[in-house]
Amino acid sequence: MLKISAVRLRTAITLLACLCLMLSPCFAQQAAAPPKPDNASPAQAPQSQPGKTQPGDDQNPRETLKVNVNVVQLFFNVKDKKGVLIPNLNKDDFSIAEDGRPQTIKYFTAESNLPLTLGILIDSSGSQQRVLDMEKEVGGAFLKQILRNNDEAFVIGFDVDVDLLQDFTNDVHRLQAALNKTKINIGGGNLGPPGIGGGPIPTSNPRGTLLYDAVYLSGHDMLAKETGRKAMILLTDGEDQGSQLPIKGAIEAAQKADAIVYVLLCADRGFYGSAGMGYSGEGEMKKLTEQTGGRLINVGNNFQKLRDAFDQIAAELRSQYNIGYTPDNTKLDGSYRKLEIKSKQNYKIQARAGYYAGHTQD
Repeated sequence: MLKISAVRLRTAITLLACLCLMLSPCFAQQAAAPPKPDNASPAQAPQSQPGKTQPGDDQNPRETLKVNVNVVQLFFNVKDKKGVLIPNLNKDDFSIAEDGRPQTIKYFTAESNLPLTLGILIDSSGSQQRVLDMEKEVGGAFLKQILRNNDEAFVIGFDVDVDLLQDFTNDVHRLQAALNKTKINIGGGNLGPPGIGGGPIPTSNPRGTLLYDAVYLSGHDMLAKETGRKAMILLTDGEDQGSQLPIKGAIEAAQKADAIVYVLLCADRGFYGSAGMGYSGEGEMKKLTEQTGGRLINVGNNFQKLRDAFDQIAAELRSQYNIGYTPDNTKLDGSYRKLEIKSKQNYKIQARAGYYAGHTQD
């Protein structure tokens, strides 16, 4: 079972207490109705999860309790031709379409302070021998920089297994300790239960680097039940060997979890040259990041490039816009819907490519 942060529990209790005080005169003679099950899709706007924002007016979504509406929300960045982030835009600067059909924007806001849920996925397979220590150091510094009071993060290590090294926490020291646990592993494999916490993907007796399975488990088991802004950061060379799922399954899990994926490509080309192997990890990682609204940043084995890449990600995560709309296609049939946001000033939009309508997690 995933951990629930104390902050979110306190927020939920406060909201419920206030609601009871406000409504008690009207319902003093009525028995309380049992709560309805939450069938909200993670790919859609969270329908009043405690402590998360919902649309109130066009420019300032408010915190609220569950309402029966079908709202899709989309977090995205806006950049000029040189890649510089563009602030201070408003709703009228954008248009949005679903499967090619224009949609009416219900709310729009800049999201620099909304709580962030972050997953760090670190590759500890043999090809990372020369870059792993660098990843640990710079990754820990990034977490110290990015996490605020209401944010949470977890750490997953992957090689011949996928291991949850640290569950959700706001404690940077525990997250750094989890990163420090990672060690190069080029063989073996445990015989524990499949997936993280009994997930559906078996990781025992694997053949290599379970990158795609790690992304799947991070999305399906960790982030799918969370609300608000969510992102994964992968520290890897992008090479997968032995995953039970193809890259398509990893992408789908990230999209259903509404998680932006960044890949910091830490590829030690010297390793592949000395081993007589070809390198081909970049192409699949580009697909993963483009479909989920993130970016691939090639840092090689350069310490400064890795630090700069983390700085860029921090800036993007704190400079997001959020658009919400009610789709004209009201069917919640689990189908994939393509999304397209356009800037009327022809700025570059960095956003996920689509979502799954009304799906339920397995």
